Amino acid sequence: MNRDVAPVLSPPDFPHLADTVHTRLSFSAKLVSCHALAGDASNRRYFRLSLEDSEVESLIVMQLADVEGFKASEEAVSGGDGDLTELPFLNVLRHLQPLDLAVPTLHYHDKQAGLLYLEDFGDLTLAEACACTDQKTIERLYAQAVDTLVQIHLHATSPSTPSCIAHGRSFDVPLLMWEFEHFLEYGVVARQGRTINAEDYVAVRGAFHSIAEFMVAQPQVFTHRDYHSRNLMVDGERLGVIDFQDALLGPVTYDLASLLRDSYIALDDSVLDQMIDRYIGGMSEGLESRRQQSMLLSDPVAFRRLFDLTSMQRNLKAAGRFVYIDRVKQNPKFLVDIPRTLGYVRKNLEAYPELKPLFTHLSPYVPEWQ
Repeated sequence: MNRDVAPVLSPPDFPHLADTVHTRLSFSAKLVSCHALAGDASNRRYFRLSLEDSEVESLIVMQLADVEGFKASEEAVSGGDGDLTELPFLNVLRHLQPLDLAVPTLHYHDKQAGLLYLEDFGDLTLAEACACTDQKTIERLYAQAVDTLVQIHLHATSPSTPSCIAHGRSFDVPLLMWEFEHFLEYGVVARQGRTINAEDYVAVRGAFHSIAEFMVAQPQVFTHRDYHSRNLMVDGERLGVIDFQDALLGPVTYDLASLLRDSYIALDDSVLDQMIDRYIGGMSEGLESRRQQSMLLSDPVAFRRLFDLTSMQRNLKAAGRFVYIDRVKQNPKFLVDIPRTLGYVRKNLEAYPELKPLFTHLSPYVPEWQ
């Protein structure tokens, strides 16, 4: 099966859901209704089950298009994906649950039907919450997101027993280069319908390789990989973390860049600076001085350069991915986010003189930069 293109799934059988809710949960409940939720670009669907005569009002059911396929990451990975005997989502969830984070409780896993019955964090993503509120509330929510990220990086980086799959795979130079090439393949060639000439390609790829080597040389932490405003759920006072099945080890700035240079919401520069400082302060409080130095936390200028280069790599990959999702998965909804994402990249390219050659050789192929 080609897991790049999700098969059309029939909704779960209502009598089966009702029987499972009635007989398989740790609490008594009666199923009232099942409603499909808006999907993303993944090979899975989500449904909200409304309950009555229950201690909880609702559950989320994750329906897997292909149980075996879901054991492999939808993203490219280096290491760790070959001999999986369980779903990465469940493996990573088990690692995160003891860390006092708001990750969804698993109420039941119907292996035969490919259904996971999960805690419901509601419908309000961080992106949606920030779109309809004041600046003070945005800063509070992002501070909470940064503090949660600090907890993840400080406490999830240590291996668990049994081992978390994230600790067996990591960002390395081949993986980062695959993501850079993904941008060239889809963000340039597929999007513009033109190839990159040989001189430009050699220069661009060489610059990409240097950035990849620099990122890989940094100390690694547990990395969510998609820690952004659409994977953080505002549930009252809690900030729920979801969609972590592609976790791996990566540079300390990767998740922070995903959050603060988000394709879906643009933060004011002052807020971005404030949140970077908050992250540095939070991480520094939990680490001994040698570890702080190795992560560049004691050198704000060097840390910011690493953050900006990581953001650029992440944003280029995202821009290419959005075109890929349109062309391969026939889902165009992310195309609108490409200009903002590439705008971040241009800003970083122009901020560092050593990146001028990369901008010169790449800009002819990016309409937003012309």
